[in-house]
Amino acid sequence: MLRRIETRIVNALLGDSIPLPSYATDGSAALDLRACIAEAITLEPGGRALVKTGLAINMMDPGLVAIVASRSGLSLKHGVRVAQGIGVIDADYHGEIGVILANDGQLPYVVQPGERIAQLMFQPVVQVALQVVEEFSTVTDRGAGGFGSTGKG
Repeated sequence: MLRRIETRIVNALLGDSIPLPSYATDGSAALDLRACIAEAITLEPGGRALVKTGLAINMMDPGLVAIVASRSGLSLKHGVRVAQGIGVIDADYHGEIGVILANDGQLPYVVQPGERIAQLMFQPVVQVALQVVEEFSTVTDRGAGGFGSTGKG
């Protein structure tokens, strides 16, 4: 079932001199987020910066979360990625989306106004109720085996 999500533009540059976020193809799972900045930002090697997107979302649906993910080409070619791995935007957050970018590369990277910097996808959310127990009631083949217990790695 297709869900519609209301979005708000919070930066005058967005939609004017900087394209609106969009899906690159009909099969794209995520919107491309762009740097909604007036001037370029230089990310030094090992550096981080908060880059504004000009976009705020008002999901009004507690069953959804927005996920900010790195662009694979930016990571591969330049070592620039979303700093915390992924960004989580809860349904009740209504402020402007900012992307924390980190430069793991060897050279400075210049983020240009309007550049595609990350991806935004929407996913369903399940909240769980934690229950403290003395032991688990079922046994599995794996048991309490940890890292690498099911094979190579």
